[in-house]
Amino acid sequence: MLDARLRPLIDPPLNAAGRALAGAGVTANALTFTGLALGLAGAAAIAFGQIGWGLALIIANRLLDGLDGAVARARGPSDLGGYFDILADFAFYVSVPVGFGVLSAANTLPALVLVASFVLTGVSFLAFAVIAAKRGATTQAHGKKSFFYSTGLAEGAETIAVFIAMCAMPAWFAWLAYGYAMLCVLTVFQRSAMAVSAFRD
Repeated sequence: MLDARLRPLIDPPLNAAGRALAGAGVTANALTFTGLALGLAGAAAIAFGQIGWGLALIIANRLLDGLDGAVARARGPSDLGGYFDILADFAFYVSVPVGFGVLSAANTLPALVLVASFVLTGVSFLAFAVIAAKRGATTQAHGKKSFFYSTGLAEGAETIAVFIAMCAMPAWFAWLAYGYAMLCVLTVFQRSAMAVSAFRD
């Protein structure tokens, strides 16, 4: 919901940094995998009760996630890079609620519900992208991407805001998880309505 609106603000500094990194020989895939490692380490830190470290590593993950796309734009995007990027994103997204689930038994059920909602959202996102590509649809609402990005209520910016809130208020994890899971489910319905409109023969 917010990602497309934030792009005009965050893209100029990211693109400048991406050009500098690309000029220094840094590859987008290297940033993707480094970011994934930091994100998974953040989830592990949360699981061991080091929530402050977890938050710092989550923010580092998101910074590198932005930079890998900027480097890809500078060097020229690749299909393999796009595949690794989306794979790393979803691996990171599910790891954070898992970390909170390991942290406390009281978090287990809301963590499972949130992970399930992420899976549904991811399936709707990727299925829409496949069919949109098959039909030759294009969009740059989220910047230049390797495949079609459909807009939804729950996107990257909202997910990170919720993760930050979870780290800042871990006692409220269950309520935040259930609330965001509901938003993810609404996103699936929203995207399904978009599919009905766009893909009806």
